[in-house]
Amino acid sequence: MQFKHPEILYFLFLLVLPILVHLFQLRRFKKEYFTNVRFLKELTIQTRKSSKIKKWLLLITRLLLLAFLIFAFAQPFFKAKDSANAGNEMVILLDNSFSMQAKGSKGELLKRAVQDLLENIPDERQFTLVTTTGVYRDTDIKSIQKELQNLQYSDIAFRPDFLLTKAGIKNNAKSIDAIVITDAVNLDTKDISSFNAENPVYFIVPEAENKSNIAIDSVYISQVLDNFYEVTVTMQAYGKTDSDVSIALYNGNNLTAKTLVKFDENKKQSVFTLPKQDFHGYVSVTDKSLAYDNTYYFSISKPEKANVIAIGNDEKNNFLSRIYTADDFNYTSTALRTLDYNSLQKQDAIILNELDEIPQALITTLKSFYNEGGNIIIIPSEKSSLQNLNQLSSEFGGTAFTAAATGKRQITKIAFSHPLYQTVFEKRTDNFQYPEINSGFVLSGSGLPVLSFADQTPFLASVTNGIGNAYIFAGAINKQNSNFQNSPLIVPTFFNMAQNSGKTGINAFTIGQNHSLLLDAVLSKDEVLTVKNETADFIPMQQILNNRVKLSFGDYPETAGNYSIYKKGEKLKDISFNHARTESNLNLGNKAVLNDFTKVQSVGTVFNDIDSARTANELWKWFVIGTLIFLLIELFIQKFVK
Repeated sequence: MQFKHPEILYFLFLLVLPILVHLFQLRRFKKEYFTNVRFLKELTIQTRKSSKIKKWLLLITRLLLLAFLIFAFAQPFFKAKDSANAGNEMVILLDNSFSMQAKGSKGELLKRAVQDLLENIPDERQFTLVTTTGVYRDTDIKSIQKELQNLQYSDIAFRPDFLLTKAGIKNNAKSIDAIVITDAVNLDTKDISSFNAENPVYFIVPEAENKSNIAIDSVYISQVLDNFYEVTVTMQAYGKTDSDVSIALYNGNNLTAKTLVKFDENKKQSVFTLPKQDFHGYVSVTDKSLAYDNTYYFSISKPEKANVIAIGNDEKNNFLSRIYTADDFNYTSTALRTLDYNSLQKQDAIILNELDEIPQALITTLKSFYNEGGNIIIIPSEKSSLQNLNQLSSEFGGTAFTAAATGKRQITKIAFSHPLYQTVFEKRTDNFQYPEINSGFVLSGSGLPVLSFADQTPFLASVTNGIGNAYIFAGAINKQNSNFQNSPLIVPTFFNMAQNSGKTGINAFTIGQNHSLLLDAVLSKDEVLTVKNETADFIPMQQILNNRVKLSFGDYPETAGNYSIYKKGEKLKDISFNHARTESNLNLGNKAVLNDFTKVQSVGTVFNDIDSARTANELWKWFVIGTLIFLLIELFIQKFVK
């Protein structure tokens, strides 16, 4: 037992007073003589004995009364079993990732968690709330009630350790009490490594009733016809889906096409045919589970001709003119000696076709062109020197020419997942008619292999800076040195290497992956481009590059949808954004990693547990009651004991 005011115990010396009064009581018995006193002898003895008993009872009662009164003022208590954590800061980590959009027995998991917080956190309790999208420090439930009720879902994965760091909180045994509300989807042991099982950490793990879900993964142009696009929609089913699923295509708000898809396997595709013109809409599926991944927004701009220039011998450039036709490209062939350097900045792709020597002025120009988002294709000459080639390739980084190679080498490996070939092959094949090369160089470095020899060294490698691309061949591809021009790979390879992603294909970016886009636009000093739709707008990071503008989107916008890029009131381009599909698989809930922690059903249980464990057992009330009882006992003795 401990005392809040132990100094009061010094007054226990006052217990001497009742004892002194008892020992030196002035009242004495007096003898009274009566006649026939012989008959009163027995009564006198009994009276004296009763009086002594009464005095002793009064002494004990008064001692206990005074002692209880002193103890009451000293406020005794028994220490709480968890008093060491009594000063901890309360921190609540709330998972508002898209997986919390799933429905449990009482509705959407996030909305039910918010309601639990609003109903069970005491009004006067101070705490810090951390979500994937915000931090509310040292607040109370009334102050953030509106923010909680309006809390939006996020595509940011729930990572408790990261959120604690983000909030500037260091988790240790004497700092915080943590309440973590999450469905544990994609949760890993490393995500909770800051928590110690001995610390006050409580996990509330709501669970979805229906874990089946369908997500639209991607949309891409699978085939380009004369007047139409064939657009393929890829969908992924998680869990079992028995009934047919409706999928619809909208251009703006107008329904363009609709069909049913039967998920007899987890991954399905649906193909739509669209006119070769501007498209600014979305595709959606009807699904009773998560809603965020049921819609995929995308835009297709009417194709513009890409500007391509080939620098080299006209005879060797001849095969390129059959690939870069007037229907899709503005193609120019020029010799190095007649090259107009000023025209290079207007191109989308520059091809260096077997130049024996590449001058320094051209290398400098190509470096600037690449940094501003241009595509460069390097085909080395058999007479090129390693020093000159590496002087050029070093400007792009990633790939280097290490040695000359002689003897036939067969090209046996295709990187089917590389952006050049993503829409070329319907399926992977091993019995392809692979081309070969007689002589060339050995490529090394960190460039991505697009085509590779049997010894795994690259025949064609690519490097990128995010907006520009450099494609580097290991050797000359003229007909004397290689049969690559006769290969079916020649057309899709060169066709796709020259494409400007901003002028053709689908514009659909993933929020949070810091995509960049190049636009042909000229801005004055104070002008900026704005991205907006009917409900939101933002100004992306932008960099002026001669007659182009580089836009970087970072983590914006916050909401998926169709947007447009504006220069003042003029619309320059349609663009679309989607959330990453990282939260679509509800079967990835990993509650097993929480086995070492306390799991509870509600926030109210947590506060009851904490309060009961940290509330000291106050005893002063019992001592006051004891004082009153002994006071009543004293009165009773005085009145009834003779």
